Amino acid sequence: MGAVQYPHLVAASAQRKLRIQPAGSWQGTHLSELWRYRELLYFFVWRDIKVRYKQTVLGALWAVIQPVATTLLFTVFFGRLGGLSKQVTGSYSLFVYVGLCLWTFYANAVSLAANSLVGSSHLISKVYFPRLLIPIAAILSGVVDFAIAFGFLLVLMVAYHVAPSAEIVAVPVFIAGTMVVAAGAGILFSALIVSYRDFRYVITFVIQLWLFATPVLYTLDIIPRQWRLLYGLNPMVGMVIGFRNAVIGGEWPTNLIVIGFVASAALLVVALRYFTTVERRFADVI
Repeated sequence: MGAVQYPHLVAASAQRKLRIQPAGSWQGTHLSELWRYRELLYFFVWRDIKVRYKQTVLGALWAVIQPVATTLLFTVFFGRLGGLSKQVTGSYSLFVYVGLCLWTFYANAVSLAANSLVGSSHLISKVYFPRLLIPIAAILSGVVDFAIAFGFLLVLMVAYHVAPSAEIVAVPVFIAGTMVVAAGAGILFSALIVSYRDFRYVITFVIQLWLFATPVLYTLDIIPRQWRLLYGLNPMVGMVIGFRNAVIGGEWPTNLIVIGFVASAALLVVALRYFTTVERRFADVI
């Protein structure tokens, strides 16, 4: 009887149909959706920072202790015993610390992002939100540690009487590039770890090898010129060289830096492609 009295309502409801279907491989990446959930991203970042420093004796000092202890170790074994200090003009310890300052931020960001989805399984299996927020928050939370380590770097430069390079204004560019590389590697590994838990053990081994494939402990001079373009496909090569030269000066291998940014963008695209393809299965397998 209602259908006879209100035919316009029946016609309107017949036209409104809701179709629910799984997202395609690229439909899962919506920047507008990530923006709508920006407050949740802030909450995740703040949560990760608080958990990292909760019930710790030294607190934020660990952000300095880790690169400083590693610098001392590398200075003794690679600098003095290995002879790498002869390739560096000035302090080898400062040379290494500048590289480790950026590398430590990158390595921690990748490790945290890679294990972030599994660590938030209780949320993923119960509540909907863009899953990309979790590894992104893990990366952003490391900015605090990097800021502390970079502040100590400035103190070291004063102690060694090293003036900042005129190109120090380019430092944010290489920090942003490093975050892109960390996002690509972290997002890719986080999706792989959800499906294949063995990758939790692979990530540590990969980062260790990646360190020695990056000019943190040595200069670019030890790499033969005919192999440098291939060597530059490691995106952290351009980031570390550019960051170090922006801080303390040095020769700018423009080709390696450009290749580094292109490779980092390609890595991020591949990571997002894989992540959005398997994201629909996270709640079932995590």
